[in-house]
This record gives sequence, structure tokens and C-alpha cells, in this order.
Amino acid sequence: MRFHQAAGLVLAVAISASTAIALAQGAGAPPQLPGLTPAGGLPQGNANAADAQAVTAATHPLDPALELAQKGLGNLRATIRDYSCTVVKRERIDGQLNDHEYMFAKIRHEPFSVYLYFLAPEGVKGQEVIYVAGQNDGNMLAHAGSGVRAMVGTVSLKPQSMLAMQGNRYAITELGVENLARRLVEVAEHDRHFGECEVNFFPGAKVNGRVCTCVQVVHPVPRRNFRFHLARVFIDDEYLIPIRYEAYDWPQEAGGEPVLMEEYTYMNVKLNNGFTDADFDPRNTAYKFGAK
Repeated sequence: MRFHQAAGLVLAVAISASTAIALAQGAGAPPQLPGLTPAGGLPQGNANAADAQAVTAATHPLDPALELAQKGLGNLRATIRDYSCTVVKRERIDGQLNDHEYMFAKIRHEPFSVYLYFLAPEGVKGQEVIYVAGQNDGNMLAHAGSGVRAMVGTVSLKPQSMLAMQGNRYAITELGVENLARRLVEVAEHDRHFGECEVNFFPGAKVNGRVCTCVQVVHPVPRRNFRFHLARVFIDDEYLIPIRYEAYDWPQEAGGEPVLMEEYTYMNVKLNNGFTDADFDPRNTAYKFGAK
């Protein structure tokens, strides 16, 4: 049973043309790559490249971006208990760039809980997924929206299992703005050990009408240490949370365009809705899991 089939739609995100935007990066100590290894693969442009040279300077171009990301993560953990939003994602899996997927999401931080309702494309519309940390033997529950797949009913899957990961770079356990903010801090802490890093800020950018501060990070030369050639992150000025992230591989030929690896947008964010266990219960009568 495949839960993530693609069929294209136009990304409904309004980004101001004046912004060349944002970045962030991820974890660990050199020379290891930060954070999780995406199921869609790491950049191919740096596969046979040499390591970047380590630097020990007291300051680094990434420092202002890292400070902003750390501040946002601390504020998020202190003030945001839950939120609803529309998630728009596009990912390259095994070299193939998939079409955009649209999901309505409810997310609670403690315990980490996710409810997803797929809005588009048509092949996944109506699909629902629930995951609650520490429940259902660590599994996520899912069912298709229509067609023959819906006849299977609700299935229970390990989040990192081959079936659950089909068509996804990351597991459902990595979804959400807190996980994104954490990964950005991890990548920045990792990459500041090395040179060959260009960082620019673009204030006043807009994502779906939200005013953001945008950071763009570029690693000009392919290096095994780096997870991307170019990355952009949009941090909401009011909420201090990242609401859009995009990352690109190095161009496939000299003078070519960067190759999109992944992009995620969190639109229509509504904070602190007071979600309860019922919002993440398959027995909720507003859902269609068929649980008794």
C-alpha cells in the first residue's frame, strides 16, 4: 500500500520577488554530516569531492544565522504548545523530483503528536495519518482516502519502515517547525567548522502573506562535509519560527542551475489551539480511521 503518490499542482505560496532568501544547516562534529540522512539521498554534486578545510576563527559568517535560529528554537519551545497548519512539501527521491503534496496538519509538542489529512493531489486526497509518541507500539496509523487502497482500511506502520518511507525523505517523526528549527541549528553548528560559506540576510520577504526574515547560505564548492550547495530558510518575524525551507544540490554542469532537493512550507499557521488527546485519537468521529 503506497501512501504518497504524486500528481502535480502549483505551489500556492506567495514569495516576494525581492527576496533571494534563506538557509539553515544541521548537526554534529566534523567531518560527519549533520542530522538524519534523508531517504531521498544526500547531494550528488559533492559525492566525489574533497573535504572542506576546517577553520578555527572566533567568528564565522554563519554566526548571525545560528544566533537567530537558536533564539527562535528557544522561543518556540517556551511559548508554543501546539499548532495547526497547511504543509506543502516537494522532495527529490532517488533522483526524481516529485510533485507538491498538500496536507492539513495538527501538531502537538508534548507528547509529540501528529494528525495529517491529505488535501492534494487527487491520488492521496482524503488520506489520514496519526502518530503519537509512546503510543500504538511506536507505530503510525494510516488509511487511504478512496479507491481500492481504501478497502484495506487502517494500517499500522513503523515510521521508519520501508513502506512508510516510500516517497518520503523523512519520517513523520521529523515533521513540524520544531524539528525543522532543531535541524537548522544542528547544520549551522556543523558547518561553522568550515570555510567556503556565504551568508546573506533578506528582510521583508513574504511567504503566503507572512512577513519573514530570510537567510540564504551558499557553499560555492562541492565538499563531502556539506549537505547542500544552497539553502534558504524563511523565519516568520512575528512567530520566530521557520515557515519555509528549501535546499539545492550543486549544478549538474558548469554554469547550470542548482538542483532542488527538498522544500517545505508551513502555511496558515494557528498557534496554541488547546489540542487534546482526542485530536490525535483514531476513534475521533471527525476522522475516518474506522476505529471501534
